[in-house]
Amino acid sequence: MSEYDAYEFAISNTNNRKSPRDYKLRQAILSLIYEFFRQRNAVMLYLCETGDNRQKYRSRLFESWFRSSGYQKTFVLMTAELPDEYGIWNYVALILRPDHPQFVSIAQQFSDTIALFRDKPE
Repeated sequence: MSEYDAYEFAISNTNNRKSPRDYKLRQAILSLIYEFFRQRNAVMLYLCETGDNRQKYRSRLFESWFRSSGYQKTFVLMTAELPDEYGIWNYVALILRPDHPQFVSIAQQFSDTIALFRDKPE
């Protein structure tokens, strides 16, 4: 199996205060992603925090930012929703460049891993 660098991306609300839909935050996150991939053939995993049960909203907001960013041809965003053993839904995303030399293999591994987590043992 081929190897590649994979990184996790998380945004945390450490003060537990509701944050507005801040344009500067959106731009900072999108710029961070753009700069990160500008120099790397890497893979980024985005995981929505579940502690306050607002992970669905975080996922939708991030996807909205991505769709409105103009980066759809620069990056590929693959998303998935998975329930954990307690029935809590987890929202995850894979971000990578479409010209990544192992794009097909990475996308397949992501899909296979999601399928594995969805198939619960009897």
